[in-house]
Amino acid sequence: MSDSFRALRLNKNDDGQSHEFVELTENDLMEGDVTVAVSHSTLNYKDGLALTGASPVVRVWPMIPGIDFAGTVEKSDHPDFKEGDDVILNGWGVGETHFGGYAGKARVKGDWLVKRPGSISAAQSMAIGTAGYTAMLCVMALTNELANTPTDAGEILVTGAAGGVGSVALALLSKMGYQTVASTGRMEEEAYLTGLGASRIIDRNTLSEKGRPMDKENWAGVVDAVGSHTLANAIAQTKYGGTVAACGLAQGPDLPATVMPFILRGVTLAGIDSVMAPREKREAAWAQLAEYLDLAKLDAMSSNATLDDLPALGQKILAGQTRGRLIVTL
Repeated sequence: MSDSFRALRLNKNDDGQSHEFVELTENDLMEGDVTVAVSHSTLNYKDGLALTGASPVVRVWPMIPGIDFAGTVEKSDHPDFKEGDDVILNGWGVGETHFGGYAGKARVKGDWLVKRPGSISAAQSMAIGTAGYTAMLCVMALTNELANTPTDAGEILVTGAAGGVGSVALALLSKMGYQTVASTGRMEEEAYLTGLGASRIIDRNTLSEKGRPMDKENWAGVVDAVGSHTLANAIAQTKYGGTVAACGLAQGPDLPATVMPFILRGVTLAGIDSVMAPREKREAAWAQLAEYLDLAKLDAMSSNATLDDLPALGQKILAGQTRGRLIVTL
């Protein structure tokens, strides 16, 4: 029928979960006061967990996954949005407990949306996605909110550097004038990472095993998307008064560290939550992305996919076989 749209749907079954491509109508959508015609989405690590069932990300079944989307408002009962507005959604449990971005339409609460900056296209906003928006929140923690770190204070470490958060963080910090060091398990990506602005590359194995509670002071600040021993070592190597922004758990959710760097060096560990961040903080992050992110670098770190590609790509992102950011065109 003419008002139908295509979607990727996850179903719960006795063997775990399965996926199917379905045709839906607006009557199939969940409650909300704004209906959006979705033009683009993206693939984040959390999307990979949802698509594969590797972690219990999805908590309502059946579910349309996709924690991000960009599109145009079709209908609105929310005072801040009207028909024709270009909008972005990141997080808020979308793709987990509320139908998400892997569909041609979405109905959500208007309070979850932000207006897309005019200088960033819909496709570019999803090249940024939750990963890039999270990277901006990390950079804000390093430069604005906590440390006010001067650009000449020393090197900033970015872990998981070839991934989505790391790639955008490198591009942002480079544009702002910081010296960055990229930690990665894919040394063959050196040209890619230096192209984003990394001044040098280190092997992630230098950080991924148990280290000293206090180590040599190497980093003025850290953006960490890895967790576990990597985060513990990064903290132990952070300079006096530095800030470590932690936003991921690719190595693991544990933190085998001591309090010594915090009480002897005044190191700050800043937890970065992108899912439930208030709209004011989201708008500030997107405004800074529009100001500081080099869109040519964003395009260089981005690749394209369709809805049909997502099941296989979900496996690849968990295996560390993707690079940069991926734009899904609906």
